[in-house]
Amino acid sequence: MAVNDDYILELLVNAGMISQTDAASAKAQATQRGVAVTDVLIQNGLVSSEDILQEMANETGTEFLPVIDHVEQDAIDLLQKEQVRRYHILPLSRHGNVVRVAISDPLDFGTLDSLRHILKLDVEPVIVPQPEINKTIARFYGELDESVDSLMNSYGDLGLDVKDPNSETLDAGKEAEGDAPIIKMVYGIIMDAYRLKASDIHLEPLEKRFRLRYRMDGVLQEMRDPPKRLQSTILSRIKIMANISIAEKRLPQDGRISIALQDGGSVDLRVSTVPTVHGESIVMRILDKTGLQLGLPQLGFFADDQATMERILGLPDGIFLVTGPTGSGKSTTLYACLNSLNKPDRKLITVEDPVEYEVPGMNQVQVNEDAGMTFAAALRSMLRQAPNIIMVGEIRDAETANIAINASLTGHLVFSTLHTNDAPTAVTRLIDIGVKPFLVSSSIRAVMAQRLIRKVCAKCAQPYTPSDIELRALNLNSTQIAEASFKHGHGCDTCRGSGYKGRSGIFEIFVVDDELRTLINDQAGISAIRQRARDLGMRTLREDGIRKVVAGVTTPEEVISATTGDKD
Repeated sequence: MAVNDDYILELLVNAGMISQTDAASAKAQATQRGVAVTDVLIQNGLVSSEDILQEMANETGTEFLPVIDHVEQDAIDLLQKEQVRRYHILPLSRHGNVVRVAISDPLDFGTLDSLRHILKLDVEPVIVPQPEINKTIARFYGELDESVDSLMNSYGDLGLDVKDPNSETLDAGKEAEGDAPIIKMVYGIIMDAYRLKASDIHLEPLEKRFRLRYRMDGVLQEMRDPPKRLQSTILSRIKIMANISIAEKRLPQDGRISIALQDGGSVDLRVSTVPTVHGESIVMRILDKTGLQLGLPQLGFFADDQATMERILGLPDGIFLVTGPTGSGKSTTLYACLNSLNKPDRKLITVEDPVEYEVPGMNQVQVNEDAGMTFAAALRSMLRQAPNIIMVGEIRDAETANIAINASLTGHLVFSTLHTNDAPTAVTRLIDIGVKPFLVSSSIRAVMAQRLIRKVCAKCAQPYTPSDIELRALNLNSTQIAEASFKHGHGCDTCRGSGYKGRSGIFEIFVVDDELRTLINDQAGISAIRQRARDLGMRTLREDGIRKVVAGVTTPEEVISATTGDKD
């Protein structure tokens, strides 16, 4: 909801214009749809925009003008066209050090403060309906730029199956009131990314451009930039949708957007804003719920690794860790593991920061460090809930690690993640943060390192022969080369010319046996631990990637890029 929604509801109830029931219903609808409560009240026919503005004028002692009948040229000369359109206001007259300014929201203190800073004068607001302000701006500053609609058309006829905040179905040919072009543009950007199966939307203010990029299959790709002059309006629209303050531009903020689809599904996004030199940068992470239903085969395991994973998941207790950098698919893997174990006869509890997906059948706990609900505190309370299986989003410190290990030693199967480059290093990492070696050796059942690689596009895949440099980098022997089915994509509409579509995992599975427990307990060097794991058949990330190159799943370039730090 907007910043002043509660104030407006109270104002209208006290004036007898709406009932308490109407107010509660409008507030709930506004929260659900991510719009201002005034929009809901007007759409439901309870009040008109003029009624609201008149009541606000009465309450604040501000003059209300339904029609602008006089504007002084001296006042017009105070602001440039871009400034007037950016703030959606109009200077009406100037008397000494005071400028009368037409504004549709007298409680928009951010805009009023900005105008005082720009003009170096006192600003006296006059309440005027926004359509009247826009009409007068066009008369004195020139027609409103029609290129907004042209830009919307540049996204194509999106045919959006989206429920608009006005509870109408958006389509490329339908206009709404007020900021309809901006609303369409923002929805077009989001839905375009959703259709292209992008994982992130990046809107980045640069000095002379407002850059738009989508992250697709792990790679950022530039799209057509929205006009720089619309930067502030677009960012404000996204912040309203994410239910975060549009007045706060100096501090980072986080929010969420949920867009209902006509098929009953939804598009959920996690929104992050960060102030930069040229404005606020916004990243919207598209939370793809389809990843929650993935099974082990869909993660990219070959049959032998899948069998190993199934044995690990069949263990009654101990810790299973998934390691890798940010964006390597660790959470997806953990959810796939939990899905395979999520049965009515088992109790599963997770502690996450944040809980991005709600999964039926699981008890999910949200970390809230400000309230004292840390990973460690949540873990301690979870153990009193008598769970069979526990998932800790991330082991960050010794306290969390020790509680998780003690849980695994008392009959619980524990899943978690750790930031290390390979699987064996997870052992030394736990010891480094303060866990005693004998606890690590007795609790760790297995560690899996993983990376994500792009898959060759199935629509345009074709056989090819890798270069000598690629073959040497992969260290393939003659038998592997003879049996290989090398493929690459030549580029098509499906993959947007990249030759890749979709991603798969490459894995390094480190299973702990009795000899490895002895080495860990004796604090042996990582080289000795790694060598023992290799003797037991552990494949490195590079080696698993090579298997997928030979099978035609991906290309040598992808594997080499994803495993540059692999020393084996």
